[in-house]
Amino acid sequence: MISKDPYKILGVSPTASDAEIKSAYKELVKKYHPDQYQDNPLADVAEEKMSEINAAYDQIMTSRRGGGSSYNSAGSGYDGYASSQGFDSGYIRSLIQSGSYTQADQMLDNVSSSERNAEWYFLKGTICHRRGWLNEAYNNFTRAVQLDPTNMEYQSVLAQMNRQRSGYMSGNPTQGYRAGGMSGPDCCTSLCCADCCCEMMGGDLIPCC
Repeated sequence: MISKDPYKILGVSPTASDAEIKSAYKELVKKYHPDQYQDNPLADVAEEKMSEINAAYDQIMTSRRGGGSSYNSAGSGYDGYASSQGFDSGYIRSLIQSGSYTQADQMLDNVSSSERNAEWYFLKGTICHRRGWLNEAYNNFTRAVQLDPTNMEYQSVLAQMNRQRSGYMSGNPTQGYRAGGMSGPDCCTSLCCADCCCEMMGGDLIPCC
């Protein structure tokens, strides 16, 4: 949580519309994204600025969704707030789809533990899977289904991973994923699972599927 006026950080008025706030946020993300500062002496400054921008955007959007208090213009900053979902799921999904995993991961990490719902775990699992961290992905997808067992999107991806696991675990469900790479069939199954995750995000990794 930040003590500065989040509207000033994003360069918008408190009366700005949600669309204007999102537009300003996206412009700042483009300007300060870590990929723009690789091997640059200002990389640390840009990373700190990105964290501040993400926190400001999250606080504004959470407050506007009815998550609690608004900014106190007298200078005391944000008071505590609670929300059923303290993050912009749609925007994080678009970041994942565009390959901006680091930024999406940072936004998820900024969400407090008490606000990490089924969608949070699903998005976290998707990022892990895209990065090849299969055990972490599986654990997050499992948690998402546990929290929202009626969600077919979560169930579908977890079912794909379960089929992948059963293909090479010799009947021991506690072994996890095999270290040292995958065989041809395992790689194919993993690719299908990645395609499933991609389609859930609105894209299509394997056009023919």
